[in-house]
Amino acid sequence: MSKLVNEDYPKTNKSMSDNQLKKIAEAQYRAEEAAKTSEARDYPTEIVELPSKGKFYPEGHPLATGKIEMKYMTAKEEDILSNQSYVKSGVVLDKLFKALIVTPVDYNDLLLGDKNAIMVAARVLGYGKDYEISVVDDDGNTQKEIVDLTKLEDKEIDWSRFEKENAFEYELPVSKRKITVQHLTHGIQRKIDAELKGLAKLKKAPAELTTRLKYTITSIDGNDDSSTIRKFVDNELLAIDSRALRKFIETITPDIDLSVDCLSEETGEPFRGKVGVGLDFFWPDFEV
Repeated sequence: MSKLVNEDYPKTNKSMSDNQLKKIAEAQYRAEEAAKTSEARDYPTEIVELPSKGKFYPEGHPLATGKIEMKYMTAKEEDILSNQSYVKSGVVLDKLFKALIVTPVDYNDLLLGDKNAIMVAARVLGYGKDYEISVVDDDGNTQKEIVDLTKLEDKEIDWSRFEKENAFEYELPVSKRKITVQHLTHGIQRKIDAELKGLAKLKKAPAELTTRLKYTITSIDGNDDSSTIRKFVDNELLAIDSRALRKFIETITPDIDLSVDCLSEETGEPFRGKVGVGLDFFWPDFEV
């Protein structure tokens, strides 16, 4: 008689690909390893809620729970922030976030909006929740505000519109072409940055908008061929359709809302300010 070794192990599902089953198995292994080591930790951690609520990660992915565990920053992590090699190469914050994340996860899988939430959490876990910013009221007057970073909320999204993990269909208003787009991850953003850097070396005109769309769009009228997508973006995508598509992408993209409610010191009228992430966000002693 066969013995059931693990009741939680997913039954074979013919609708799942080998790659999907492999990812689920890897996620379960990481979770089990994390459980084994959690008892041995001698440092405090916090659970951070992700703006995506975990909805756009594959089944079984560590972040599908909508949460990520992070440790408090220590002097060891401050060494990362002071590493001039990291600063010059533009990887210092990614190095910091990787060091603070406790949940076993592939960093490249992080959705960009979730990464922004991790950035804010890292600042709170390192230097506290209070952050001084400069804001400008509706009459152009500048004033200082102390923002409690733990009070920042996620961007409002209509979650009922989402049916699939990370695929969103949209019909362009003028050409009526049917487009499928995806949320960008840190890994995809790295590819975009590398391509833009390559274009700059060739002294070609900046193409950040179109390059980003080439990686965001995953199919056109059901065709997922990458060369077809690139040709479409370069030669066929109307400006009015491009603008509408970018607005649609903005409405479906989970992120942390950096807007804050302020009261003008000059007029007494309420206005909306925004938390700007400057050098002093992680370098509090930096003099602007």
